[in-house]
Amino acid sequence: MDLNLAGKTAIVTGGGSNIGRAIVLAFAGEKANVVIADIDEAQGQKVAKEAASLGGKSLVIKTDVTNYDSVMAMVKGTIDKFGKLDILVNNVGWAMDRLFIEKPREEWGKEVNINLWGVLNCTRAVLDHMIERKYGKIISIGSDAGRMGEYREAVYAACKGGIMALSKSLAREVGRYGINVNVVCPGVTVPENPDYAGDLSMWKGPMAQVFTTEAQEKAAKAYPLRRLGKPEDIAKAVIFLASDAASFITGQTISVSGGYTMM
Repeated sequence: MDLNLAGKTAIVTGGGSNIGRAIVLAFAGEKANVVIADIDEAQGQKVAKEAASLGGKSLVIKTDVTNYDSVMAMVKGTIDKFGKLDILVNNVGWAMDRLFIEKPREEWGKEVNINLWGVLNCTRAVLDHMIERKYGKIISIGSDAGRMGEYREAVYAACKGGIMALSKSLAREVGRYGINVNVVCPGVTVPENPDYAGDLSMWKGPMAQVFTTEAQEKAAKAYPLRRLGKPEDIAKAVIFLASDAASFITGQTISVSGGYTMM
């Protein structure tokens, strides 16, 4: 199937690490233009080199998704470089597994700012351009935690549930302009190689200590397919939703999580 993504321009927030990296490389493999919008510029540059080897054009723009001015500058830089913007992938995310009653207030704020405000900022920043062109694809990375609730992830789950509700509402609002808005929900998806996550990634922090090899093996038993997700699993679903093959799909939440939730 020709996904007709060659020459399209996509922004991938958090494109330097783990799932974001896989999404960037998937777009590059389709010969799309990709902007890696990441606060970790050095990690983004590593992925940009990988993307170039696949034939895709890429640009790294240091971006703090919690800062609206930073996001607006990134969107302007994208359009200045490639002349248009077709696809936004709200991928960047951050969480720390901890019981809610033990979670410090500052940690709530970081999770809300990155996971929810980041999506609000980036989505609003691209809409005027997409509405003017009467074309656009917005895909946000949710989480099965937001579909069913998850132990030790109360704030994170709340943010991801908010992204799903936001996406449904926006799908109704902007569908008349030819804009599709969807959500892809991974389950646990751990980097296969430590080099596939930057120093600012949650997988280089305490979460890496939580999801030890033993913990991953235990978690996999809760999945009908008996394995955890791979970044490429998520990337393939995103690429499909970003393509014209999915032009009649909007307002949907799709779990790519080995059957962890079936909703």
